[in-house]
Amino acid sequence: MENKSNFRRGSVELLILHLLSQKDYYGYELSQTIKEQSDSVLNIPVGSLYPALYKLIDAGYISDYKKQAGRRLIRVYYHIEASGINRLNTLIADYNSTIAAVQQVLNYKPKTEI
Repeated sequence: MENKSNFRRGSVELLILHLLSQKDYYGYELSQTIKEQSDSVLNIPVGSLYPALYKLIDAGYISDYKKQAGRRLIRVYYHIEASGINRLNTLIADYNSTIAAVQQVLNYKPKTEI
């Protein structure tokens, strides 16, 4: 049985909001962009992506709209709202302080007694 790291857990919301702050995306495009930009380290399955998107919609952080893409294909695009930008800024601040605190602990070396 493989032991997977929990470090990536919870980062989906941050990544989605960050990408949507750049431009509107449809679901599969979000998933592929995250995978490509992380050199395939982060691969968010559809089963995790769409529930996260729906949660963000329900919270009022993002909205969705449909757009025709070809003759028969209609894509659902996601757009960040002002409250989503605020949420993103909060998540980034929390991420940065957490990373700094973890790094501080990892750099800790107890003083040896003489």
